[in-house]
Amino acid sequence: MQARKVRSLSAAIAAVMGALILGGCGTAQQPHPAGQADQSTASSGAAKVPLTAAQLRELTFKDGEVPQAHQGGIDVSLPSFGSRSSSSPPVSNPACQTIINIRTGVGASAAVHQIFNWKDDIWPGGSILAAYPDGSAQRTFTQLRDSLSSCRSYRGSGRTGEFTAEIRVEQGPQVGDEAVSFRELIPTNVGSPQVRNDQFTVVRAGSTIAIFNMLDVGGSSTFPLELINKQVQRLRQAQSSNGG
Repeated sequence: MQARKVRSLSAAIAAVMGALILGGCGTAQQPHPAGQADQSTASSGAAKVPLTAAQLRELTFKDGEVPQAHQGGIDVSLPSFGSRSSSSPPVSNPACQTIINIRTGVGASAAVHQIFNWKDDIWPGGSILAAYPDGSAQRTFTQLRDSLSSCRSYRGSGRTGEFTAEIRVEQGPQVGDEAVSFRELIPTNVGSPQVRNDQFTVVRAGSTIAIFNMLDVGGSSTFPLELINKQVQRLRQAQSSNGG
């Protein structure tokens, strides 16, 4: 397939499946009120100012910085999720719903979403950079770890109807302040009966949380670790300059 055709197909798939894959299959419900900092952290000193959406956008990858992706194939947008709810009902397992909320940036004070249209793959990848009020990122990551320890599967309803997803926790990379990796496996009838395999790597860097997603159908892909390292380093540097 020619590069232009692959890029167009990947962009189309990303547009159609983005809300289901990166936006979550259930209602985006806030686990805690947005903007409410952890009291123990807030009382220990002056609150740190979280990064804004404009600052997060500047930290995303630009054309030419991702050799694995097509030129012009790494679009950045403000997510339509965040603190707002989707039209889908919550999934069957509350712990799994918490995972969906966090991996879509619910509760963040600002977030940006980037799509990666890979040169050698019709299935796209994606990232969400989310900034949190002082103390909230640590609390949110603890909620994620706790939920991953108890969520094994859930039932939900998306654009293609009802489905059942299995959660498999993997060894997280040594990056950022803390990191976890997991996969969401959903049987699908795209072309022929196969399994849609969404790999997520979630990294906390200070008061930000970065979510990296790699989609595959009938396979098992992983988001490039070198890109994760570069993105996390940018988040660290930006917070240092921001007084964080």
